[in-house]
Amino acid sequence: MKIQRFYSLALMALMLALTTSCFRSGNSTGQVLDGQDSVITTARLLSMQREARYTVVTVGDPWKGGVLHRYVLVPRDSTLPDDLPDGTLVRTPVSRALVYSSVHTSLLSELGAIDAVRGVVDSQYFNDSTISVGLQSGTIADCGNSMNPTVEKVIDMQPDAILLSPYQDASYGQIAKLDIPIIECADYLEYDPLGRAEWVKFYGELVGKRAEADSLYAAVVAAYNDMKQKAAGADTHPTVVTEMVISGVWNVPGGQSYMARILSDAGGKYMFADDGNTGSLALDFNQVLAVAQNADYWFIKWTNINSLKDLQGANELNREMAAFQNGRVYVCDTDKTRFFDRIPFHPEVLLREFAAIMHPELFPGFTNQMYHHID
Repeated sequence: MKIQRFYSLALMALMLALTTSCFRSGNSTGQVLDGQDSVITTARLLSMQREARYTVVTVGDPWKGGVLHRYVLVPRDSTLPDDLPDGTLVRTPVSRALVYSSVHTSLLSELGAIDAVRGVVDSQYFNDSTISVGLQSGTIADCGNSMNPTVEKVIDMQPDAILLSPYQDASYGQIAKLDIPIIECADYLEYDPLGRAEWVKFYGELVGKRAEADSLYAAVVAAYNDMKQKAAGADTHPTVVTEMVISGVWNVPGGQSYMARILSDAGGKYMFADDGNTGSLALDFNQVLAVAQNADYWFIKWTNINSLKDLQGANELNREMAAFQNGRVYVCDTDKTRFFDRIPFHPEVLLREFAAIMHPELFPGFTNQMYHHID
């Protein structure tokens, strides 16, 4: 179980850090350009045109360029138009979804559409109380492992859509043969924080919560930009390093990655900002030490690191970092917070955390939700 938990956490961390090595600064691969009338403004892998009788959603292929998938969303209570464009037909609102990730069940809950979730995979990693109760009562089906779902259970639950995160050259096995729309949730491959959050518009459209999704995104943008502007006016801009060595590898967010952008917007100077990668770099300790030893702040996402003693116990060399010596280490315990569920569609939460830690004078009275100081 511990090994399985380790790999689950590692997978979520990799997805959040955009470790897909094909992403590079300035690379337009996967950018969706379906026309000028898309309601999507920031996400680079998503386009959405709202027509009178249907909505066309296009997901870009982040690996090969062009289109990964195109969907045509048609209201369930309307007659199918004769002139529908090419694409996977999805009747909306989706009311019986099989969902692979707690990231998306959390968002659906926030949109007021948690009842649309009728099945999940890897059920042990869903912490939402509604999902837990549904699994216990049988109103939500446990469809087994995400790598090899139990097809019989999927058929029995009769989903009208399957929400999963795509990966390069994915075939999805037997699930792809069930003639059920597969919604490829490529939001995790967006490296702009507001671009990733904008995928809420697609999911809101799927479950009949357009107004709620548009309103949520507008609020996120307003809060994010307000805090970004406030942090930009700070008197100091301290240097920052993130993460730590895990199993001999220090996965460092690239200089153009999701995490690097948030740190910059929070008024920090990321020590690897000159790197052009939008994914992450697999480095050893000495490689990181050579660049970031003197970083003012050190932010870490992991479990069971509650003190500097714990951090030193994880790797004796950690004490060589200036932030360790100066007592400026902050840890997000991913077992105790909802970091992976909350942050993808609420980057303003993470932005405020970093900005308040580095510039407490700008955010008086703020209490951290994710990262805590260790000593």
